[in-house]
Amino acid sequence: MAALLEHESQIFLDLFHQDGLVVCARGLGIDRLLLRFLRLYSEPASLVLVLNTSPAEEEYFIDQLRSDGVVHLPRRVTNEVASNTRYEFYMQGGVLFATSRILVVDFLTDRIPANLITGILVYKAHRIIESCQEAFILRLYRQKNKQGFIKAFTDNAVAFNTGFCHVERVMRNLFVRKLYLWPRFHIAVNSFLEKHKPEVVEIHVSMTPAMLAIQTSVLDILNACLRELKRYNPALEVEDLSLENAIGKPFEKTIRHYLDPLWHQLGAKTKSLVQDLKILRTLLQYLTQYDCVTFLNLLESLKASEKAFGENSGWLFLDSSTSMFVNARARVYRIADEKLNQKGKVSGNSDVKKENELKRELVLESNPKWEALREVLNEIANENKNSEDFGGPGQVLICASDDRACAQLREYITDGAEAFLTRLYNKTFGKDEKAGDVWIKDRKAVKSKGNARPDTGPQAKKNKLATSSKQNKHKKQQDQTIIQMIGKTEEESKEELDVEDNKEVLHEVEPRYVVLYDAELTFVRQLEIYKASRPGKPLRVYFLIYGSSTEEQRYLTALRKEKEAFEKLIRERATMVVPEEREGRDETNLDLLRDAKPASVSTDTRKAGGQEQKSTQQTIIVDMREFRSELPSLIHRRGIDIEPVTLEVGDYILTPDVCVERKSISDLIGSLNNGRLYSQCISMSRYYKRPILLIEFDPNKPFSLIPQGSLHQEISSSDVTSKLTLLTLHFPKLRILWCPSPHATAELFEELKQNHPQPDAETAMAVTADSETLPESDKYNPGPQDFLLKMPGINAKNCRALMNHVKSITELVTLSKDKLSEILGNTMNATQLYDFIHMTYKEAISKEKNKR
Repeated sequence: MAALLEHESQIFLDLFHQDGLVVCARGLGIDRLLLRFLRLYSEPASLVLVLNTSPAEEEYFIDQLRSDGVVHLPRRVTNEVASNTRYEFYMQGGVLFATSRILVVDFLTDRIPANLITGILVYKAHRIIESCQEAFILRLYRQKNKQGFIKAFTDNAVAFNTGFCHVERVMRNLFVRKLYLWPRFHIAVNSFLEKHKPEVVEIHVSMTPAMLAIQTSVLDILNACLRELKRYNPALEVEDLSLENAIGKPFEKTIRHYLDPLWHQLGAKTKSLVQDLKILRTLLQYLTQYDCVTFLNLLESLKASEKAFGENSGWLFLDSSTSMFVNARARVYRIADEKLNQKGKVSGNSDVKKENELKRELVLESNPKWEALREVLNEIANENKNSEDFGGPGQVLICASDDRACAQLREYITDGAEAFLTRLYNKTFGKDEKAGDVWIKDRKAVKSKGNARPDTGPQAKKNKLATSSKQNKHKKQQDQTIIQMIGKTEEESKEELDVEDNKEVLHEVEPRYVVLYDAELTFVRQLEIYKASRPGKPLRVYFLIYGSSTEEQRYLTALRKEKEAFEKLIRERATMVVPEEREGRDETNLDLLRDAKPASVSTDTRKAGGQEQKSTQQTIIVDMREFRSELPSLIHRRGIDIEPVTLEVGDYILTPDVCVERKSISDLIGSLNNGRLYSQCISMSRYYKRPILLIEFDPNKPFSLIPQGSLHQEISSSDVTSKLTLLTLHFPKLRILWCPSPHATAELFEELKQNHPQPDAETAMAVTADSETLPESDKYNPGPQDFLLKMPGINAKNCRALMNHVKSITELVTLSKDKLSEILGNTMNATQLYDFIHMTYKEAISKEKNKR
């Protein structure tokens, strides 16, 4: 394991001596820091839990420790470890990676020796405010263990930029008092890295005139869409929805933050604009990321797609849109008829289209970054050829942001621009197919083609790494060129970078030259750390970026946002008031209290009939899958014990009679549509006297099950409210509760349990959809029972009496009117039922006439 750098040693010692939250700049090696702590506690004498790591990250950390010769390697606690053997598993000590759900259950059921835990390490700690499970684990841990440590790590300072006192709330959930901030501009970091700077060659590539024109068009349309969005929603006049932010990666999350609370009330136009913004951002990315054929193919497929553009998408008809299409086509081909080309319009007539196809002359404009990359590779080749000072040719690592870009760069380096683009054009536009279909097939083809090549080199064991080893045809000496993906998807739920893969490639390949084909802030920092950890070894970084482009703007905005986030955190730390009891090492921390008045059947010991009535600890049985939500945590906090088990019927069992199925609004709509809720209600009604459907919604997100002003008088099969109405009619025992938040639900559960016996976990687990353990009164086939209730003369009161006397519908029709009167206890009801069963249609008609 590489030794820690100067500033890393300082962070390690600070955190080792006093628990806290460390916030580092992106790419400054937060994983190196965690790795050092993992190494420290990888011994049987310790028991350290690690929260918030993904399986890929866990594999990376274990591999690093294994290569460093650590004997007692970290282990994983998964479903494969049987629940009855987990206590012994924990007792073996060392570092353990465990899923949050397993840890919550094991803390609640005492399957984990809480008092023996040395401490907990929390990775990606900025998520603790959102992820209630980890916060629940830390609270359970602190309630049972006052001595162990809690150390938290994150490199996402920008995450703390939203909300009021965000960092303070995270620290409160973590039970830590200290906040350690290490931005890139920290004097210790800056002075150290300046001493070990890699040689950087910045190459500002100029976009072609057609690319510049397309970029201007897209930005114009993007701006127009933003203005429209604000016009339709005046409440959105906020700085965050600016054009500068709209081209950045976190924009999707920003717009969701503002629109989610209003989503149910938004009109079709607004929703369409949000979709348009997403498409326009994709166009900007494709423009700088890929080639002219791929970009045009995306444009043409969007235009051909009726789903992508309904009547609400008006930007296709703007002048800027016309300009964008003209320039995108001009990069790929030109049409011999110059007049037609100037108009920029292709006739809808199919004959004219075919004629135009014949007149196309391929242009296939090369990507300017490709040319710059070729020059860089030639320069490196010449340098290696003319200089033997470093003991042979150096490795070249080319870093691009995704698999597709990597695959394209491989083909370009191997075959050249013209051959690659011609092949791509023929594959994409050569067949008479819908553009949209071709684009999807092409996308898969390019990806699979890139991945199909056999990987070579020391890092080939990682399937994720898009690598390629080849003989550069411009070199006489062998030089391995490796193309590596440095980015993933744009979704915020995933990490922006596959940090571990990048680190592994850097340290295993040890390149002398790195070409940053795509600007990525985190990887730039990783290169700085990589160079500083190998003093004296040469490293040259070629930084390719389009000048005056949205790509450059994105990079600069990311830098500025992180700097501003750290400045805000520094100010917050200066004014932060942290109570002495924050760490919860004694009983004075109120966050650890489980309601001053424990919820119990009886809170006093009043004498009833001369005997003292003892208080009973309240319990709720909770289905394992419900631990994804924060409700179990809030129930536990109210002083109610929770028993985690696997339930087939219901989510929460409050009493032997009360069963609750919990649904969010989206779950409710989905399960109403697919019929799952109907099945769940059948099971609940059959096995429990008081089945409850709990619908939980967010008070900050107004919702409506139907569009405003469109309440139907009749039942409709496509209407959510109609389905809900039918559900209540079909299950008269079912009660529906609407709760505005999990806090309200926990309070309601406590009230529903008052003065009722506690449920039994084994009985609840034994109840299944085809269970035979029914109460005596419920041993009836629900189908015939429903049929019986629909007959004239039968009601909820006499139905049970009839079923007790009659085995089946077949036997029912054999009974006389007198016998029915005797069973039902009412002659009129018996007559109605008897006539309904035995009277023919003609007899019924004649009887009706006689009445008149």
